[in-house]
Amino acid sequence: RTLTLDREVTLPEKGTSTVNLINGSGKPVSVDVTGQPSPDRIQISTLPDGVVEHSIWGLALPGLRRRLFRCVAIRENADGTFAITAVQHVPEKEAIVDNGATFEPLSGSLNSVTPPAVQHLTVEVSASDGQYLAVAKWDTPRVVKGVRFSLRLTSGTGENSRLVTSAITADTVHRFSGLPQGEYTLTVRAINSYGQQGEAAITTFRINAPAAPATIELTPGYFQITAVPRLALYDPTVQFEFWFSEKRITNTAQVETSARYLGTGSQWSVSGSHIKPGTDFWFYVRSVNLVGKSVFVEATGRASNDAEGYLDFFKGEIGKTHLAQGMWELIDNSQLDDEMAEMKTTITETRNEITQTVNKILEDQSVTIQQIQRVQKETDDSLSALYMLKVQKTKNGIPYVAGIGAGIEDVDGQTLSNILLQADRIAMINPENGNTTPLFVAQGNQLFMNDVFLKRLFAVSITSSGNPPAFSLTPEGRLTARNADISGNINANSGTLNNVTINQNCRILGKLSANQIEGDLVKTVGKAFPRNNSYASGTITVTVYDDQGFDRQIIIPPVLFRGARHEHQSSKDHTSTWYSTCQLQVQMNGRVIFHEPATDVTRVFSSVIDMPAGRGHVTLTFNVWSNGVNHWTPTTYISDLLVVVMKKSTAGISIS
Repeated sequence: RTLTLDREVTLPEKGTSTVNLINGSGKPVSVDVTGQPSPDRIQISTLPDGVVEHSIWGLALPGLRRRLFRCVAIRENADGTFAITAVQHVPEKEAIVDNGATFEPLSGSLNSVTPPAVQHLTVEVSASDGQYLAVAKWDTPRVVKGVRFSLRLTSGTGENSRLVTSAITADTVHRFSGLPQGEYTLTVRAINSYGQQGEAAITTFRINAPAAPATIELTPGYFQITAVPRLALYDPTVQFEFWFSEKRITNTAQVETSARYLGTGSQWSVSGSHIKPGTDFWFYVRSVNLVGKSVFVEATGRASNDAEGYLDFFKGEIGKTHLAQGMWELIDNSQLDDEMAEMKTTITETRNEITQTVNKILEDQSVTIQQIQRVQKETDDSLSALYMLKVQKTKNGIPYVAGIGAGIEDVDGQTLSNILLQADRIAMINPENGNTTPLFVAQGNQLFMNDVFLKRLFAVSITSSGNPPAFSLTPEGRLTARNADISGNINANSGTLNNVTINQNCRILGKLSANQIEGDLVKTVGKAFPRNNSYASGTITVTVYDDQGFDRQIIIPPVLFRGARHEHQSSKDHTSTWYSTCQLQVQMNGRVIFHEPATDVTRVFSSVIDMPAGRGHVTLTFNVWSNGVNHWTPTTYISDLLVVVMKKSTAGISIS
């Protein structure tokens, strides 16, 4: 419990000194000083928990009297230091107050003098001549006489926070001018006439170029695409700048010269006949505010490919035209003669029209042919023209109409030409060489065509002819084909294959489960050792090539080898014994891993050798030789060699 101080101290001979330290919770703790080994070292009674090196300390001597001060004001300087204004505490005044005296003047209002809360604090940033101005506004829920507001503006965050400026004002609006770019935090407190401060209201604002859009949502429509960019964090001061291109721009630095500027806003829609379904279009969007602009973010999209929806869309668009309205009008033949043919010309200030009508009536049925040629002036001073030929038959009070019309007029500010056909059946016939088979027929909301050559086809579903069909593609993406030859890539997440042949290499990165496997997942090789009549002698070399991407094991099942015991009768009454010896030596990449001799007792060699992938080939050399005493012909035996190579794996196996 000895502390080393950063300066020398002198302790009095009498009395107990104390030292103030900061514990691990950041609170001051006072402990007694029990000794002083040297001028800059002291011994203490106990060491508080959490005291660290270079922390603050203070020495209290017994001859010093503690003085109390009341803090009046604290001001933070620009260099991060603080200036404190305090008034010394006088105990005699405290005693007078304890006896019931009060020194506070009576309030002139029935309301409390407690500082009000600051609410609705906002900051608006504007720019002028390259300088940035921040206007802070706030209010309070109640009015307190003599209230003022303390403003403290800092830049940065955390330990990097620095005071920019501070101010005292009686208004609820304050302006900060000449601010550089950065992130700022504004703190506002209410102060009453006694210097008491209320709860702080804090807001942050940035004077920086905005962040780029985090995402751009493209919503397809009928001949329309709508782009809606979004920021990672919402910022009401940010808008978006939209650029459009029918081709992709690989270098965003060329967007302003190669793309078409659309405008600035929170979202943008591009529409028109040039927004064709099935074609990619590119949007380039960047965030903008009064400080600057972000980088461009690219997004690509297409118009809607909903064929059924387009038919409804065209129905509405065609219905707006004078031509369609004229085609849908029935011929009023109630005032016509039974048999007539007439031509009527109408010329007015706004319309010129020629109408030819042919009519015949027979009992409960009538037929009428009417041809109309009309040019007219519209209310917006645009001109339109149409030509219609209609054939109508009325039978039993039910009209049946066929017609053809051509027209040109302005619709929604765009000049549009139309050719409309109206009939129960529409067909095109080419009678060349006596062929009367139609090229196409439209009937009952269906279109029947002969040979068709298409550049591109967009369809919700496709079904071939035949019952059942040989090929179909459903809206859910289900493809059914009786027979398919695919020369490109196939990507699938699941499925079932029957009777499949893989002609070339196949690589499986996941797990393979099989009930029966034929092939070389396990490789084996075997060979008999060379012999010379009655004894074994020779070499076998086995090389396992490092041609697989997984670890393997080389397994050598037991190889049995032995010599023999012989008896030799050297004389009539004496028999001697001699032995044939068989020796087996095994080398792996030139290093001997086994070498044993055997006489009349059988010896065994077997081994399991690990072969990690990528370590190179493994060459095993098996040498066997035999010998007998006195150069007599030996008799030895060795079993055949078998080598097994398989993938090393512990899946499904446990050993302990």
